[in-house]
Amino acid sequence: MIHLFFIVAVLLCFLPLLPGIIGLSLSSLSWLPTLGFESVNLNAFSEVVTWPNLTTSIGLSLLSGLGSTALALYFTYVILKRYWGTNRWQTLERTLSPMLAMPHVAFAIGFALLFSPTGWIFRLFEALGIADTAAIALLQGNLIQDNYGIGLMLALAIKETPFLLIMSIPILKQLDVAQLSAMSASLGYSKSESWRKVILPQWLPKLRLSLFAVAAYGLSVVDIALILGPTRPSTLSVLVWQWFNEPDLLLVPRSAAGACLLVMLTATGLGFIRAIEWFFLRYKRHWLTQGATPSQQVTRKPTHHLALYSPFIVIPVLIIPLLVVWSFAQRWRFPDLLPSRYSGRFWQQELTTLAELMGTSLVLALISSIMALILVITCLEYRQKYQRAIPVWLIAIPLVTPQLSLLFGIQIVTYLIPGQHYSLWVIWSHLIFVFPYMYLALDGAWRSYDVRLDQCSRSLGLTAWQTWWRVKRPQVQSAIIFGLAIGISVSLAQYLPTQMLGAGRISTVTTEAVALASGQDRRVMAIYGLLQGVLPLVFFTLAITTNRLSYRWRHYRQHSRQIPSTSNKSKEYTHG
Repeated sequence: MIHLFFIVAVLLCFLPLLPGIIGLSLSSLSWLPTLGFESVNLNAFSEVVTWPNLTTSIGLSLLSGLGSTALALYFTYVILKRYWGTNRWQTLERTLSPMLAMPHVAFAIGFALLFSPTGWIFRLFEALGIADTAAIALLQGNLIQDNYGIGLMLALAIKETPFLLIMSIPILKQLDVAQLSAMSASLGYSKSESWRKVILPQWLPKLRLSLFAVAAYGLSVVDIALILGPTRPSTLSVLVWQWFNEPDLLLVPRSAAGACLLVMLTATGLGFIRAIEWFFLRYKRHWLTQGATPSQQVTRKPTHHLALYSPFIVIPVLIIPLLVVWSFAQRWRFPDLLPSRYSGRFWQQELTTLAELMGTSLVLALISSIMALILVITCLEYRQKYQRAIPVWLIAIPLVTPQLSLLFGIQIVTYLIPGQHYSLWVIWSHLIFVFPYMYLALDGAWRSYDVRLDQCSRSLGLTAWQTWWRVKRPQVQSAIIFGLAIGISVSLAQYLPTQMLGAGRISTVTTEAVALASGQDRRVMAIYGLLQGVLPLVFFTLAITTNRLSYRWRHYRQHSRQIPSTSNKSKEYTHG
């Protein structure tokens, strides 16, 4: 049975990648017999290359994608160097899950409401009397849909930093930073040199896959770029998305060629990141081997609080209350800090639509996440039993390949299947992108599990199923529950899979939030952004609460089993 489930997992999650790539390639070469294109040519690529301002769109994508990745990596390194191993790290670590729970779309909507020219931040500057300064004026004009994508780059960097931090936790635990710091200190290295010359060269290669995922998302993002990115011209991903939405089917080859160009741009960006890593850590490594430099006594004021991490807490924390206020605001003039009149009529007029959208979103998320959970557990059990695992590069393909390009090819293939199975295609597409995140979330728990416990329980007469349920399940249950919450949040945040494979016929909270963020009423936009941000947070809260209650229940049962045995011994001793 486990062989069958493993094969099903490979067929459902990875086999579509091959026809998706083939369908994209053939479409870009103008070979679509169903549309009358029966000869292979490069006319679509010629049309893309000669498109006005194409180089500017490519430059904007590189600036926002690679710039946000570099900023997120720098922020992650500085925060880890300052707080890892300190008492403040426990406080910081508890904030990572809520930060990850907020989807990108909800964060982008809140970011726009915070930093727009009439946003709450600039209302506060007006109240403090500092809005007329040159720095504030420059900041006010270059954050939301600016011509250089600065706001998009900052938003992506702030949103991705908690992800890199949480991905760094198992890496640094494996490296044993305390021991490395002690050894380097005995050789004369300062704390800063220890992190730069000893820990960084070991931490960065292990973070490569997560860093590639962040860079690929930044280079090919569509939903956040529609809300925060430049518009004239737009980034390459938004330009390709606009081509894809053209009603004329004869323009499909141009869209496919643009999607291929987006793949090449992403591959170039990832190759550039890998080349930079190789250049500084392998080729020009004299700065690693030159030893400790003479220490210079510099008096620095110690940082007692999470000052370096505060922007990554303050901005997401402000977003939810701001969305709540905007959803009930009826009159909010600039530069008032709070609305002068409140009303719930916007909630009332959207209530019926919201109920339907939330139901659709939750059904899609639960079905795709539960299916992914079953397949992931099967693959991990198969690896443990037969020492055969899915290659890491195969798992990484959905993470580092632009969604727009991959889904375009898959959609072309679905056109060949008769019937309108839009719900099935959307669930399938969600499963493709939920599976890798859930696999990475559960992989550590399975690797740290001691298989000798299974051997011991089997020797005591338990069956394989009894062993898994009574011995292994309690050990990995917390990871399973947390992984399910991650899968649900990933599914709830999917915009392109729902739009493309649903052909616009399936609407969720995320698709409506992106549509409303393009210039509709801010109150309605805030309602959809609020729900899109709160739903994953609810599931993360349920996961944390369930894990804590489960731990207390196991502790209570163990304690209750020990009390009768102790009391019986005391009675026997008294009777004797």
